[in-house]
Amino acid sequence: MKDLSGKRIGFAVTGSFCTFERAFQQAELLKAAGAALCPIFSEHAASIDTRFGKAADHIRRMEEISERRAILTISGAEPLGPKDMLDCILVAPCTSNTLGKLSLGLVDTTVTMAVKSMLRNEKPVVLALATNDALRVSMKNLGVLMNAKNYFFVPIGQDAPEKKPSSMVAHFERIPETVAAALEHKQIQPLIV
Repeated sequence: MKDLSGKRIGFAVTGSFCTFERAFQQAELLKAAGAALCPIFSEHAASIDTRFGKAADHIRRMEEISERRAILTISGAEPLGPKDMLDCILVAPCTSNTLGKLSLGLVDTTVTMAVKSMLRNEKPVVLALATNDALRVSMKNLGVLMNAKNYFFVPIGQDAPEKKPSSMVAHFERIPETVAAALEHKQIQPLIV
């Protein structure tokens, strides 16, 4: 893995709860590679308990990995860009809801504000998509952001084509290399695996 020493990476978590464990494992790898992580949670990720765990436990785990308090509010995320606090932001997992909002430039959650704040300074935004409707209505939003400046994607693929033919999930194990490339404003390929 590439050395990420000194790189300040926002690690934004949205509500694809079934992928949290894979995302948090990658947070540990980014930290081990020397990155300074800043955890950021959407309002849903920070408040909804599911069969995949309690929200408070997820926040606590990311805070332990990053050794930093999580940003949980829009006002907490807004200074990231103006104060040049991060080199890159990763949204992992990135739900179709967040994807849609980003494609339209909507800013009404902690994570969308964090992304907007980073784009202000033309910093890379890395998205690790996890959605059951990627090959349906969300495809247009994916297309918009694939053609937008400063957006990069963790390679994605169908996760259960027989049971969920429209579902796609990022290959979370490729997050470190995607982030490293995005820091150089490059998209790793192939994108769809």
